[in-house]
Amino acid sequence: MDITSIGGYAGAVVGILGGVAGTYFSIKNTTGSEERFFMIKASIACWIAVSLFLALLFTLPTSYRAYLWLPYSIMLSLGINAANRTQARIKKKQQESEQGADGTGEQAVR
Repeated sequence: MDITSIGGYAGAVVGILGGVAGTYFSIKNTTGSEERFFMIKASIACWIAVSLFLALLFTLPTSYRAYLWLPYSIMLSLGINAANRTQARIKKKQQESEQGADGTGEQAVR
Protein backbone atom coordinates (compact mmCIF):
# COMPACT_ATOMS: atom_id res chain seq x y z
CA MET A 1 0.00 0.00 0.00
CA ASP A 2 1.48 3.32 -1.04
CA ILE A 3 0.99 6.78 0.45
CA THR A 4 -1.66 7.70 -2.13
CA SER A 5 -3.88 4.79 -1.10
CA ILE A 6 -3.43 5.60 2.57
CA GLY A 7 -4.38 9.22 1.91
CA GLY A 8 -7.43 8.13 -0.08
CA TYR A 9 -8.66 5.82 2.66
CA ALA A 10 -7.93 8.37 5.39
CA GLY A 11 -9.79 11.07 3.45
CA ALA A 12 -12.78 8.79 2.97
CA VAL A 13 -12.89 7.93 6.67
CA VAL A 14 -12.61 11.59 7.70
CA GLY A 15 -15.32 12.55 5.20
CA ILE A 16 -17.72 9.89 6.45
CA LEU A 17 -17.05 10.77 10.09
CA GLY A 18 -17.69 14.44 9.26
CA GLY A 19 -20.99 13.50 7.63
CA VAL A 20 -22.00 11.38 10.63
CA ALA A 21 -21.11 14.18 13.05
CA GLY A 22 -22.99 16.76 10.97
CA THR A 23 -26.04 14.49 10.80
CA TYR A 24 -25.95 13.83 14.54
CA PHE A 25 -25.71 17.49 15.51
CA SER A 26 -28.30 18.57 12.94
CA ILE A 27 -30.78 16.19 14.55
CA LYS A 28 -29.65 16.89 18.12
CA ASN A 29 -30.03 20.67 17.76
CA THR A 30 -33.66 20.55 16.71
CA THR A 31 -36.18 22.03 19.13
CA GLY A 32 -39.38 20.13 18.48
CA SER A 33 -40.63 16.74 17.41
CA GLU A 34 -41.86 17.93 14.00
CA GLU A 35 -38.53 19.60 13.26
CA ARG A 36 -36.63 16.52 14.45
CA PHE A 37 -38.75 14.22 12.25
CA PHE A 38 -38.13 16.47 9.24
CA MET A 39 -34.38 16.59 9.94
CA ILE A 40 -34.22 12.78 10.14
CA LYS A 41 -36.03 12.47 6.80
CA ALA A 42 -33.82 15.14 5.20
CA SER A 43 -30.67 13.47 6.53
CA ILE A 44 -31.70 10.08 5.15
CA ALA A 45 -32.49 11.64 1.76
CA CYS A 46 -29.13 13.44 1.71
CA TRP A 47 -27.17 10.29 2.63
CA ILE A 48 -28.97 8.32 -0.10
CA ALA A 49 -28.38 11.04 -2.71
CA VAL A 50 -24.68 11.42 -1.90
CA SER A 51 -24.20 7.63 -1.79
CA LEU A 52 -25.90 7.28 -5.18
CA PHE A 53 -23.72 10.05 -6.62
CA LEU A 54 -20.55 8.39 -5.32
CA ALA A 55 -21.65 4.96 -6.55
CA LEU A 56 -22.24 6.38 -10.02
CA LEU A 57 -18.97 8.29 -9.89
CA PHE A 58 -17.02 5.11 -9.17
CA THR A 59 -18.89 2.81 -11.56
CA LEU A 60 -19.42 4.91 -14.70
CA PRO A 61 -16.73 5.05 -17.35
CA THR A 62 -14.33 7.97 -16.99
CA SER A 63 -15.74 9.82 -19.99
CA TYR A 64 -19.19 10.08 -18.31
CA ARG A 65 -18.10 11.06 -14.81
CA ALA A 66 -17.83 14.76 -15.58
CA TYR A 67 -21.51 14.83 -16.58
CA LEU A 68 -22.54 13.85 -13.04
CA TRP A 69 -21.19 16.98 -11.42
CA LEU A 70 -23.60 19.51 -12.93
CA PRO A 71 -26.86 17.78 -11.91
CA TYR A 72 -25.35 16.82 -8.55
CA SER A 73 -24.31 20.38 -7.70
CA ILE A 74 -27.65 21.81 -8.86
CA MET A 75 -29.70 19.23 -6.96
CA LEU A 76 -27.54 19.61 -3.85
CA SER A 77 -27.98 23.40 -3.86
CA LEU A 78 -31.73 23.19 -4.47
CA GLY A 79 -32.10 20.48 -1.84
CA ILE A 80 -30.24 22.49 0.80
CA ASN A 81 -32.32 25.61 0.05
CA ALA A 82 -35.58 23.65 0.19
CA ALA A 83 -34.57 21.98 3.46
CA ASN A 84 -33.62 25.33 5.02
CA ARG A 85 -36.94 26.88 3.97
CA THR A 86 -38.90 23.92 5.32
CA GLN A 87 -37.02 23.96 8.61
CA ALA A 88 -37.59 27.71 8.96
CA ARG A 89 -41.32 27.22 8.29
CA ILE A 90 -41.50 24.49 10.94
CA LYS A 91 -39.68 26.68 13.47
CA LYS A 92 -41.98 29.63 12.73
CA LYS A 93 -45.05 27.43 13.12
CA GLN A 94 -43.68 26.08 16.40
CA GLN A 95 -42.98 29.59 17.74
CA GLU A 96 -46.46 30.76 16.77
CA SER A 97 -48.03 27.82 18.57
CA GLU A 98 -45.92 28.54 21.68
CA GLN A 99 -46.96 32.21 21.63
CA GLY A 100 -50.61 31.32 21.27
CA ALA A 101 -50.45 28.75 24.08
CA ASP A 102 -50.00 31.28 26.88
CA GLY A 103 -52.87 33.45 25.65
CA THR A 104 -51.01 36.75 25.86
CA GLY A 105 -49.46 36.71 22.42
CA GLU A 106 -46.04 37.14 23.96
CA GLN A 107 -43.41 34.48 24.06
CA ALA A 108 -43.05 32.80 27.43
CA VAL A 109 -39.80 33.22 29.35
CA ARG A 110 -37.93 29.95 29.77
